[in-house]
Amino acid sequence: MHIHAYLIFDGQCADAFRFYAEVLGGELMVMTFGDSPVCDDVAPEHRNRTMHASLNRDGQLLMGSDTMPGHPYEGIKGCHISIQADDMAHAERVYRALSAQGSVEMELQKTFWAEGFAMLTDRFGVPWMINFSGDCQES
Repeated sequence: MHIHAYLIFDGQCADAFRFYAEVLGGELMVMTFGDSPVCDDVAPEHRNRTMHASLNRDGQLLMGSDTMPGHPYEGIKGCHISIQADDMAHAERVYRALSAQGSVEMELQKTFWAEGFAMLTDRFGVPWMINFSGDCQES
């Protein structure tokens, strides 16, 4: 069994996933409504919206799409995407990139459970937690 996060955006999915591929690495796939077999069933003004995007990094998937035409967008809330960094330099690099033009809830800092931990919301409205356990026990 695998559990993967699926994010919903309001017209920014492709831009967000290109950014995540740049920051996190991995294989990116983006399909617009216009590229899909249901293209003729979608209004022309919605065909450039993302029907499905996936970022595959070593078998770990982050997936997403734009809202379906005619459905209201309520934003991403009630969760954070969690990254377990390989080392502190990796945590710092990812933190700097994701927090740029976003908002920081907690600066990257040492905690009782981690050498480095941060919470932020990126410029696309996605909440993230970045953790590097180091010598501390993972929780």
